[in-house]
Amino acid sequence: MDCYTANWNPLGEEAFYRKFELYTMEWGLKEDLRDCLVAAAPYGGPIALLKNNARKEKSPSTRPLLEIYSASGLLLASIPWKSGQLVQLGWTASEDLLCIQEDGTVLIYNLFCEFKRHFSMGNEVLQNHVLEAKVFHTEYGTGVAILTGAHRFSLTTNIDDLKLRRMPEVPGLQKPPSCWAVLTQDRVTIVLLAVGQDLYLLDNTSCSVVDKLCEFNSTIRSPPKQMVWCTRPRSRQRAVVVAWDRQLMVAGDSTECIRFVLDEDSYLVPEPDGVRILSRTSHEFLHEIPEASQEIFKIASMAPGALLLEAQKEYEKESQKADEYLREIKDQKLLPEAVSQCIEAAGYEHEPETQKSLLRAASFGKCFIDKFPPESFVRMCQDLRVLNSIRDYQIGIPLTFTQYKRLTVEVLLDRLVLRRLYPLAIRICEYLRLPEIQGVSRILAHWACYKVQQKDKSDEEVAYAINQKLGDTPGISYSEIAARAYDCGRTELAIKLLEYEPRSGEQVPLLLKMKRSKLALSKAIESGDTDLVYTVVLHLKNELNRGTFFMTLQNQPVALSLYRQFCKHQERETLKDLYNQDDNHQELGNFHVHSSYSEKRIEGRVGALQNAVDEYYKAKNEFAAKATEDQIKLLRLQRHLQEDFDKPYLDLSLHNTVSTLIQDGHHKKAEQLYRDFKIPDKRYWWLKISALATRGDWEEMEKFSKSKKSPIGYLPFVEIAVKHHNRYEAKKYAPRVTPEQRVKAFILVGDLEQAADAAIEHKNEAEMNLVLSKCSAATDSAVMEKLNRARAQLLKK
Repeated sequence: MDCYTANWNPLGEEAFYRKFELYTMEWGLKEDLRDCLVAAAPYGGPIALLKNNARKEKSPSTRPLLEIYSASGLLLASIPWKSGQLVQLGWTASEDLLCIQEDGTVLIYNLFCEFKRHFSMGNEVLQNHVLEAKVFHTEYGTGVAILTGAHRFSLTTNIDDLKLRRMPEVPGLQKPPSCWAVLTQDRVTIVLLAVGQDLYLLDNTSCSVVDKLCEFNSTIRSPPKQMVWCTRPRSRQRAVVVAWDRQLMVAGDSTECIRFVLDEDSYLVPEPDGVRILSRTSHEFLHEIPEASQEIFKIASMAPGALLLEAQKEYEKESQKADEYLREIKDQKLLPEAVSQCIEAAGYEHEPETQKSLLRAASFGKCFIDKFPPESFVRMCQDLRVLNSIRDYQIGIPLTFTQYKRLTVEVLLDRLVLRRLYPLAIRICEYLRLPEIQGVSRILAHWACYKVQQKDKSDEEVAYAINQKLGDTPGISYSEIAARAYDCGRTELAIKLLEYEPRSGEQVPLLLKMKRSKLALSKAIESGDTDLVYTVVLHLKNELNRGTFFMTLQNQPVALSLYRQFCKHQERETLKDLYNQDDNHQELGNFHVHSSYSEKRIEGRVGALQNAVDEYYKAKNEFAAKATEDQIKLLRLQRHLQEDFDKPYLDLSLHNTVSTLIQDGHHKKAEQLYRDFKIPDKRYWWLKISALATRGDWEEMEKFSKSKKSPIGYLPFVEIAVKHHNRYEAKKYAPRVTPEQRVKAFILVGDLEQAADAAIEHKNEAEMNLVLSKCSAATDSAVMEKLNRARAQLLKK
C-alpha cells in the first residue's frame, strides 16, 4: 500500500494510467505472437491461437494447429486445422470462435473447438478472395467485415441473420489501406479507413473525406502493429494505445504521452474500461485510474476517503490520530461521502488485500453514521467475492468491476456454463441467492445436457446420476435433456430420462420424434389428455400401414374409442373398416342406417337399409332388423304415394304419413297403413281425430266416433274440438264421456250447470269444488247455490 502509486503514469494534468499483471502465462508458446493468428474475446474472454498458419507444407506434423486458451493461459481445447487458408480469427458476443477463410467462408466453433456451423460472405468475396477481415460487435449482434482483393468492402452486421452489404467504392484505391476500422453510430455501421494522409468514411450510400479530431506525433518512423482505444466510463479524456515491436505508447488529447518498454512481442485486446496486453509470458491490464481511486490514493490527498483510510489504519495501530482524522471528516460532514468513496474504490482494485483494506475503512466509517444504508457495502462485498473467484488462475476470467456490471451476473453464469464450470456457477447462484429457475435449475439443466454427451458411462448410470442430482428441482425440463441425448444418438438414454418428465405434453412429442409411437400412445392415454391422444393416433395413422395401425389400436381401447369418434365426424368409410375388422355387426348396421340418409336416390337408400338389416340379423338384434325392414317398406310406400298424389311424402315418419293422408282426405290409404304396419288402435284414433280436427272435417269426425266404440274414450274428442275453438262440436261428445271424466268434459265445453249436476250425482266434494272455482257470482249464482247445498248435505253425513 505504501508504494501504491508507484506504477501510476500521468497523461495530461488530470488523468493517470497504470499497468499491472493479471497472470503469468504458462501456455508454453515457442512461437512469437506475430507468427500466429491471435484473437482474444472481450470481457476477460478466451484466447484463440492458430500456429503454423504461414507454412505451406501439407505434412501432418506441420499442419496449422488451432488452440483455445483461457485468459490465464490454460489450454481449453485444440484441433489440427484441416480446412482452407485462414485470414482472421474473432469472437462473437456469445464466445463462439469465428474462423474467416481466404475464400470468404466463415466457420464457427465453440470454446472447445467443436464445429457448430458455417456460412459464406458471398460470391464476390469468393471470386476476389479475402485480403483482410475484422469481427465487430453491434447492438444487432456480431458482425463480419471483409476487404476483398478488388479493394472493396463487404460486411454483415449480424451473422445470425445474414444480410450481406457491399460498401461504396473508395475513389482511387489501388492497394489495401494502411489501416481501417468498423464503427457503429446511431444504428448505422460505417467503415473508417486511411489511405496515405487522408481519412475516408464509408456508409451505406457514399464515401466521404473526414477531418482529423486531433493529431499526435509519435516520432517513430515505423508503422505501429496495433492501435486500440483505452477509455473508461466517465473518462476525463480520450486515449489511444499504440503498439510497436518493443514499445507501447498511450497518447491522448495533450502533447504528452506515456511510453512503456515491451520485453517481447505483444497483442492488444480492447476492453470497455482499458486494454489487456498479451505476450508469451505475461497477461497485463492497462487502464485509466478511476476518480475514486485517485481521490483516495493520490499523494497528499485530503479527500474524505483518503482521511477515512488513514483513520482506520491508525485505529488498527491503536493510535489517537484515528480520532483526529475522524473529527476532521465529521466536522466537514463528509463521512457518508468518505464511506461511499472507499466502497467504490474497492470495486476498482484487483488485489484482494487492497480491496479488504478499503472495505475495512468503509466498515469503520459506517460505525459513526446513524442509519447508513448497508446495501451498497453488502453488494460490493458480494460482487468482489464473485470477481475474485472467477479471476482465479484455474478459472481465468479477469473481469473488472466495470465489465462485470455491464456484462451482468446472468451473462457471467452463462459463460461459466459454456466453460463447463458448473460447480462454481451453482455456488455463485447460491451465494447471491438467485431464484432457482434463473440460477441453479438452469445450470443443472445445462450440466445434464452435457452429461448425456459423455459416452464412457452406460445409459442407466447417466440417467440415474442426472435424476439423483436434479430430482424435482423447479424449472428443470427432463424432456429438453432427453432431446439432447437423442440428438447425441443415445435413444435409450432419452427414453429413460423421459420417465422422469412429469408432463406428458413434453414426453409425447419427443417420443414421436424418436419413432417410439406406441410408447407415446401409452403415455398420452395415461395423461388423460384427449388432444394428446388424437395427436399420437393421427401420427400413427400416417406412419403405419392400415392393418398394423388398426391392430395397434385394438390393444388400446381408449385410443380406439377416440379414433372412432373422430371417424364418425371426419372419415366415415374408415369407421366401416374398423367395424368390419372387429366383426361388430351391430355397429355396422347402425353405420348403414346412418349412411342411408346421405343417399339421394331411393334405390341407394333402400340398398343401404337392406345391408343394415343383414348386419342386424348377424348381430341377432331382431327388433332392429324388423324396424329397419318396416322402414324399407315405408320408404317404398311413400315413393308410390308421392308418385300418385304429387306431394312430398318421403322422409316422413309413419305417424306423419298417416296424419298427412287423413288431412288430404285419403282415408282408405291411411286405413291401409294402419293395417299394414299394425299401428295400435289407440294411437291410430288419436292420429285420425287430430288430423280431422286440423282439416276441420267435423262431419267425418262425428261419423268416425260412431263407427265403433272409441278405444281412447270421448274426452279426447272434446279436448281436440275445444283446442280448435269449436265448442259446438265439443258439446256433442261431452255426454258420451265416461262418468269419471264427465265433469271435466262439461267444464271444457263451458256447461257449468251440467258439470254441477254430474258432480252432485257422484257426490264428489273435489269435483264440486272444481266446478265452484269456475263459477262467477254474477252469472252462475244458481249453480253455486245448488253446489253449496249439496256440499252441506254431504258434510252432514
